Amino acid sequence: MIRYLLVHFGWVVFVVSSNAFSQETVSPVGAMSLAEGGANRITRMVEAQSVTPYVGVTTDGSAIEGLYSIDPDRGASNSELVREAKDFLAALTQEQHDKLMFPVAAPEWRQWSNTSSYQRNGISFDEMTAGQREQAFDLMRTAFSAKGFKLSRDIMRLNRTLGELTSDPERYSEWFYWLTFMGEPSETEPWGWQIDGHHLVVNYFVLGNQVVMSPLFTGSEPVIAESGHYKGMSVMEPERDRANAVYASLTEEQRKTAELMSEDLVADGGGRAFGRGSIELMEDNAVIPYRGIRVEDLSAVQRDLVIELIEEFLFFDREVHARDRMEEVMAHMDETYFGWDQWDASLGPDDLFFFRIQSPVIIIEFDHQGAIALPNARSDIPIREHIHTVVRIPNGNDYGKDLLRQHYEQHPH
Repeated sequence: MIRYLLVHFGWVVFVVSSNAFSQETVSPVGAMSLAEGGANRITRMVEAQSVTPYVGVTTDGSAIEGLYSIDPDRGASNSELVREAKDFLAALTQEQHDKLMFPVAAPEWRQWSNTSSYQRNGISFDEMTAGQREQAFDLMRTAFSAKGFKLSRDIMRLNRTLGELTSDPERYSEWFYWLTFMGEPSETEPWGWQIDGHHLVVNYFVLGNQVVMSPLFTGSEPVIAESGHYKGMSVMEPERDRANAVYASLTEEQRKTAELMSEDLVADGGGRAFGRGSIELMEDNAVIPYRGIRVEDLSAVQRDLVIELIEEFLFFDREVHARDRMEEVMAHMDETYFGWDQWDASLGPDDLFFFRIQSPVIIIEFDHQGAIALPNARSDIPIREHIHTVVRIPNGNDYGKDLLRQHYEQHPH
């Protein structure tokens, strides 16, 4: 069971779920405000959630079977990734090593949050020596594309900018991001690792040559550093621009079909915020029906724009693995939907918006948020300076769960 903390029109989400291969039950905890809590209270809340068996994001509560398979011929050798992971682990002290190591099917996979006020698992970059940080960055460089690595680092850097703007570097820092490992790095056995921090969460599962990088959460507040140590740095512009290009290509009739209904939005205080879907999508077992316009009903030019938008998100991963994911996505293009909502349509391309792309094998959401921490910024309406995005693999394969299930069936442990 998932609880949400809604702060003004932004959202702070805690995801706590169980190992897919075990069941745990703890007493539920009611929602509470950040003012009531603080890091310790939030951590207790996370730890006290009811834990439900994993199903995955679906349209009706039942996962579609047979979408994913173990295939030794897919992907590419991950030997360099395994080597970088082992080198990083070898550089740690025994205490650090013990803090970040968990079994491959551990429930800690599913304990992550985008908020800054949460006691995370693993070890933070702040706890690492300069040499350990560089080895962690080498792991990220090897696992991600150049785009993915740059975006990750820029999000971390803009978190420092937020600390400067709020005069609160003890809460918002470039180094307040935590690493955990699930399983021992191996070229044959399943394993994975996770980055968990403010506006950056990457879950990275590895089995042989195959990789599953999901759930993936990226965002920032602010999205542009107008002052401070990283003045001039910006993120999320390509994603925003490609989304605007898709919407601009639609006819008026297509826009009406793509428009998301009120049940996809959050209403509060007489205003409106995007992304109730985003909030739901932070839940591992979210039920999100298809809404919007079928991509199959678009023109060839419009479909290409949607494909380019999807690629903008999937190519966070190494190209060879992103290409594999795109093959999966393309195979279900006739079941893919594009949904959109705008804050003020009269503003045209300068407007703030929410979009969702959804198919049996992918969900992508992009959401303009209200201010949470930025001083002198409005919290009651979406702002350009605060963006959240989420990418998930629905129907049971977030965290590589379906591949792990198949592996256990083929190789009982």
